[in-house]
Parts: sequence; C-alpha cells; structure tokens
Amino acid sequence: MSLLGRLFPRLAPRPDGARRGAGRGPSASYLRGGNSPFLFNWRPVLRDSQEDVRVAWVAAASRAIDAIQNSGWLAGGVDIATAMTVGVGLRLNAQPDADALGVSRDEAQALARRIERRFYLYASRPEECDISGRMALGQLAAQAYRSWIATGEVVGTIRHLRTADSTSATKLQLIPSHRLSQETRAPDMIQGVRFDTGTGRPRSYRFRLRLDGMSDEDVMVLARDSAGRPQVVHVFDGAIGQVRGITPLAPALQVVRQYDQLSNATLTAALIQAIFAATLKSDAPSAEAFDALRDMAEKLPPDPESGLPPSPFEVAEGMRADWYAETKIDLGEFGKITHLPTGDELEFHGSEHPNSTYEAFAKFLLREIARCLGVTVEQLTGDYSGATYSSVRMATEEIWKIVEYRREHIIGRLYQMLYEAWLEEEIESGRIAFPGGLAGFWRNRAAATLATWRGPVKPTADDKKTAQAWEILLKNGVVTEEMVCAAYGIDWEDKNEQLAREARSRRDNDLPPAPSASIGHNGGPALDDPEDETEDAA
Repeated sequence: MSLLGRLFPRLAPRPDGARRGAGRGPSASYLRGGNSPFLFNWRPVLRDSQEDVRVAWVAAASRAIDAIQNSGWLAGGVDIATAMTVGVGLRLNAQPDADALGVSRDEAQALARRIERRFYLYASRPEECDISGRMALGQLAAQAYRSWIATGEVVGTIRHLRTADSTSATKLQLIPSHRLSQETRAPDMIQGVRFDTGTGRPRSYRFRLRLDGMSDEDVMVLARDSAGRPQVVHVFDGAIGQVRGITPLAPALQVVRQYDQLSNATLTAALIQAIFAATLKSDAPSAEAFDALRDMAEKLPPDPESGLPPSPFEVAEGMRADWYAETKIDLGEFGKITHLPTGDELEFHGSEHPNSTYEAFAKFLLREIARCLGVTVEQLTGDYSGATYSSVRMATEEIWKIVEYRREHIIGRLYQMLYEAWLEEEIESGRIAFPGGLAGFWRNRAAATLATWRGPVKPTADDKKTAQAWEILLKNGVVTEEMVCAAYGIDWEDKNEQLAREARSRRDNDLPPAPSASIGHNGGPALDDPEDETEDAA
C-alpha cells in the first residue's frame, strides 16, 4: 500500500478502481437522487403512447361503458357534458373566403347565406343525413360525443346513397368504435388502422362488421376514394404518435370503482345497524335470555296436529293463569316492556352511517370524475349548496374552455367532414351555384368550406350581470355585435333580418316600436327598419 494509503485509508484506491465514499458528498438531482422510499417501486417503462393505448384500449373502453351504463352519477354527467358540447346540434356559420374565390364580399356573404339555409334543411331531416333515416344530425352528433366519452373516438363512414325520400345522397353512418379492428401488424397497421409509415397518414381501416346479421366479417375501407374525398370518419384526441383514441375517463375508472365500493359499504353498514337495532348482553344461554323478551303468544308452542300458532283464546287463558306469576305491560305488537333477570342488559342502537365525513369524502371522489367528464362537480351532483356566484362563475369559466376545445376538435371535425362532402355534392348537382362550378370548388376547396360551428351558450350564474358586462364591452368597442350574438349561440344576420321583419310588421299594424329598439347602440334613436337607414342616408 502506498504512503498516501497508509496515512489516509479512506482515500486508498479500491481493487475495482472506485473510490471509497464516492457518491456520499453533496449532490443535486431530480427524483431526490432515487433515494426516496416512495419512488423505489415506481419504475414505469417509457414507450410510445400508441403502445399504451393498444394495450389498454379494450379494458378501458369496456369498463367505461359498463360504468356509464350502471352508474347514475356517470350517466347524468355524460348527459350534462353532451348537452353543453352538442346541445340540439351545432349550427353552421359558413365563411367562404371572398379573395380566394375571386368574388366580392357581398357575393361571398350571399353565398354563405344560401349554403347555411340549405345545410340546415339537410341536417334537420333524418332522411337526408342519416343512412338509416332515423336520426337528425344533432342526434347523430350526440351519439358520437357519447361514444367519444366512452371509447375515446368517433368512428363512421360517409356514404353516397340515393333514396326515394331524400334529395341529397351524402349520408353519415356511425359505427361503434369496438367494430374498428384491434389487429396490429408491423410495420404499417396498428389497431386496424393501416397508415403510411413515412407520414403517418391513414390509408385504410379494417372493420369487423356484421353484414349478413349472423356473423362478423373483416371489411377493409379506404380512407379516401379515388377523387380524394374522405370515406371514413375517425376522430380522436391524444398524445403524439397515437393512432387510436382512448376514453377520457381512463384516469378516473379506479375512482369510479372506489366510489361504488364506498357507497355500497356505507349502505350495508347502515342496513346492518337498522336491522340489528338492539343487542342483549347476558351470561345465560341465548335461548333462555331471549325467552324473557317474548310475549305469551310467542312462548306457547303451535298446535301439534295443525301446526298453527295458538289462538287468541288460548293466549288469553295462558296469560290469565300466569297473571300473578309474571307481570308484564304490553304496548301492542311492536312495543312491549319486559323485566330482565339480574345481570342482563338490553341495549338499543342508532345508525351511525353515513358519518359526518362521508359526504365530504364522496364529493372528493366525484370531483375527479367530474374533471375527466368536463363538467363541474355541482353540475355532476346537482348540489349547489355552499356555492357562491363567484365560485360558480370561475368553475364555469374553467370548464367552458374544455367544452369549447372538445366542441371544436371532436364534434366540429365530424360536422366539417360531412359538410365538405355535402357541399361538393350540392355544387355538383347544381343546387348551389358556385363561382367556377365544380372545378372551381376543387381548386379552392379549403377557401370554399371555411366555416365555424356554433353550439350551446355558456351557462351563467347571473344573467343580468353577464348582460351588463356585454353591454359595457359593446359600447366601448371592445367586442362586436357578431361576437355578442355568437356568445349566445345566435347568428347575427338571422337576428338582424328577424328584427327588420318584426319592425315592418309592427309598422304595418300601427304598433309602437319594440321596447328594445327605443335606443340605438350609440345612444341615439334606433331605426325601425334597416331600409330606413338607407333612405335617410340618401
């Protein structure tokens, strides 16, 4: 050993080359250097999200569907989430790009109005939009959103089918998500979706469909037809690289089971305490101890021949004979006062379930479920006790961002895909005149189909305060009339046209102007009719 090793043994080199005491000095690292006892057994594997979804999809989807079908809280929460996101259906706000189409703004606006009216007729009639002819588009959208909550994706096809009772041949066919195959074959098919390995674009989808009503068959459907039109609707949301979606309830499925177990255990305990309302403490055998609590009818044996209990006369005679031997006050069938032997004790119990902490803990579990559903806990439970205007307003503001995101990227995409296919057919058939005809539409498809989709309005805790806030913003020029109408789910052009019609009707019938028209936006007198404004300007 070297002189340094003899003088400072801790610094002497080890046979394996490592130094004694290495790693014992001050250090800084994530995860507390891996020394935390809470992290020892927490070693998840890093892999692509599509692999996580592939492994868990069937189990997560089946459990979510079962939970929704058997839980009143979840079923009600899904209804609330669907009502806020879809409502009675989304309303088209067509916005064709005038510059890209080479037309004036007025011509583009007139084209948009024609398209909106035609699409409303199409979407409101089941014979036009549904391949089965049973559901309007709003109902199909609600079904699609419920499917997305349960399975994480919306699956369907856009079919071209002419029927005797419809004008349009563009039809939507929704397909249960589990009918999209789970087959995975490297390198270009994952869970029934065959895609381009270079770009990740889907090329075809493998379905397990029951075509003859008897057995399932594998059917391969191309993502787009020969003209490039989409044939398969597959809408989902997720992480980078995902090929299939997964239910947003997946993180809360364990909580759903925990809540069920909590409520079942609490109810069982309450029932047990209600059934066993009293206990008898005695050193005597059970039969002799409980015999002191029975009345004469219960003590007399049944008739040996008929097996019937003793008659009232027999009971009365027995009671008369033992009157002085046994003194008892009888308050009827359900009430009696009896004397117990010395040392015995009869104790009555009151139910202690649910206890004072049950409601708080139950709501704690429901909050996690509500967050995944995209609703507030008050909306999920219907319990607004303790909620204030500010708390409800803030909770609604936060949740509404989720509602808008899901409306835009889940249901809005479904509507947009069907709208583009429908508009192409309308232009091809000549029912809608388009600049440049069908060829012009093909050249400017994106500009022609530019649109937004309006849905239900955001709920408010105080309508008056909300209206006053909009009024201040409108007067200060922060927002426009169109923005205000959009916040209430109203088309501002429809509103103006309706106001003009009402103003003309009131004038023709010698009625005073409507109260809402007494003051204009700038503080001056309002016009009864937009035509009057033109005449005054002239």
